[in-house]
Amino acid sequence: MRQAHTEVLVVGAGPVGLWTALLLAEKGIEVSLIDRESRTAARSYACALHPATLKLLDTLGLAESAIERGRRVDTVAFYDGPARQGEIHLSKLGGSFPFLLILPQSGLEGLLEQRLRAAGVQVHWNHRFEDLTQQEEDVSAVIEELEGTNTGYIVPHWETVVKNRSPLGVEFLIGTDGHNSMVRSRAGLEYQRVGETESFAAFEFESKDKIANELRVVLDETTTNVLWPLADDRFRWTFQLLRAEISGDFPEKERRAVRIDQPTIDERIRQYVQKVAHQRAPWFTSEIKRVHWCSEVSFERRLVTQFGRKRCWLAGDAAHQTGPVGVQSMNMGFREAAMLASILHKVLREAAPISLLDTYNCDLQKEWQMLLARPRGLQPRSETNPWVAKRCDRILPCLPACGTDLGQLAAQLQLAPP
Repeated sequence: MRQAHTEVLVVGAGPVGLWTALLLAEKGIEVSLIDRESRTAARSYACALHPATLKLLDTLGLAESAIERGRRVDTVAFYDGPARQGEIHLSKLGGSFPFLLILPQSGLEGLLEQRLRAAGVQVHWNHRFEDLTQQEEDVSAVIEELEGTNTGYIVPHWETVVKNRSPLGVEFLIGTDGHNSMVRSRAGLEYQRVGETESFAAFEFESKDKIANELRVVLDETTTNVLWPLADDRFRWTFQLLRAEISGDFPEKERRAVRIDQPTIDERIRQYVQKVAHQRAPWFTSEIKRVHWCSEVSFERRLVTQFGRKRCWLAGDAAHQTGPVGVQSMNMGFREAAMLASILHKVLREAAPISLLDTYNCDLQKEWQMLLARPRGLQPRSETNPWVAKRCDRILPCLPACGTDLGQLAAQLQLAPP
């Protein structure tokens, strides 16, 4: 990176990081965005946008383009074995976008990066945040530019090395660099575990049969499993693993688009998915035609004790994580980015006090305490289905909403906010 100073540095070019940088750029704030990877995500990970997130995208005229890339889903159904135990309808929320939009993460990131380039901001790929020093008036960040090199004589392999290291002065630093956030670590922000680790195996497939266009969540006694309808008439089964090996590091998303076909292995995977789907969801009688890819990933319930300090702040997975079904962490990240961009505009352009950022932390702590059911989550009523009442804490992270929308969806299951 050539520049020695910028107003805001955003670390991490996932969906939340791209959105954060775009909002700042649209407000006329000088922003740089870096990511240690070489490109946006290649895989079509289940990236589901809440109605409130679509409203945010619409403020910049991006909602319709996103909708063209995805699949609308109105209904979320809850099952246990063969029985349908409850359902919610996002259409009852009203508004301009009363549905959940499921689209490839690569499509969302491509849309945001394209708009960011139009705003005059390029993502600095292959740049890694290394360290920071906070002063009263600014932050000095150390950035490493990376490059790949072939190493090894007998067995050549590709290795990433540091090409150069340079300081960058910034007025504010925003970490959107995910669960293993280096910004969070270097800023000394505590990341507390507030629940058990859950591991899942995801399988994207084509079906020979027609499958209903709804999100189906299977909550049996011990596992959470989800059938996702995706764009291009594909689907995804996500099975919770009962005895997964939990590693210390959160798995990185695969950014290579190539998958080597191995017919014998592929057939074993297809048979495994068909078998487990039938065991956990007996109503699933569709024949799986082909499994395109599979992945194993772990999720933890975690929350920072502070969303930031002085001139270093966090948004998205860098600050919190919950289960994958309701995609609450990413969608809250979009809201958090909008809040940060608005506050930083007031501080940088309207001479508002930096203490205004304290309200960002206070407001989000309250909301995330509720989303993570601390000290308690959704509460059943006298008329609530006993099955729903028994599983209300497990249903909470499955609801594709936050804030007031979440309360309205919960009410459809006769559940009340704490």
